[in-house]
Amino acid sequence: MKKAFTMIELIFVIVVIGILAAVIIPSTRTNPLQEAAIQMLSHIRYTQHLALIDDKYGDQGSANWKYARWQIVFTANGSSYSNYEYAYTIFSDSLSYGGDASFGEIAKNPQNTDQIMTGGYGSGTMDITSTTFKGMKKLNLGMTYGISSVLLSGGCSGLNITFDSFGRPYDGKHDLGAGTDTHALIPTDCNIVLKDSADNNVTITIRAETGYASIDF
Repeated sequence: MKKAFTMIELIFVIVVIGILAAVIIPSTRTNPLQEAAIQMLSHIRYTQHLALIDDKYGDQGSANWKYARWQIVFTANGSSYSNYEYAYTIFSDSLSYGGDASFGEIAKNPQNTDQIMTGGYGSGTMDITSTTFKGMKKLNLGMTYGISSVLLSGGCSGLNITFDSFGRPYDGKHDLGAGTDTHALIPTDCNIVLKDSADNNVTITIRAETGYASIDF
């Protein structure tokens, strides 16, 4: 006699597969907000890493060496630097100490040195809408992940976070024209809140003094 499945057994197997699919498939879907937070956390730590290995103390024999420290800057919605989307750039202001990134000051993508680590910051090769764009589209959080808001609070009063050679975080825009108070260590933990169009949010916290960063989903 040949062995075979009965109709009831086949139906039972199909039902079980359907239940498993209903449980497993949703958990494999991507969450753009969480992806953006994880990427940003990685790049904040990379900025800190650059500051640790590239000590700017006394760099170029200039008294303004402190303005050349590695930093990450978040360009706000409405800024032409990011094509009216939220984005960020990692750079060392080592040429003019003007507080803004130029092409030669932006960090290179360690996975592809032909790319610079900006999601849009200026014209030409730094303009994300240009065919000559040399940056990284995924650093443009609005275009890639649908992030509608990036808000810095707590120990951070501006859009720039800078790290020194000990990995400690500083607040504010580092440039010759800014007040000395903007070149101080952050006094309390810095919170970076990302929001999407549905008003869901996630917070990245950078600890004062140590610069340790983590995500609070």
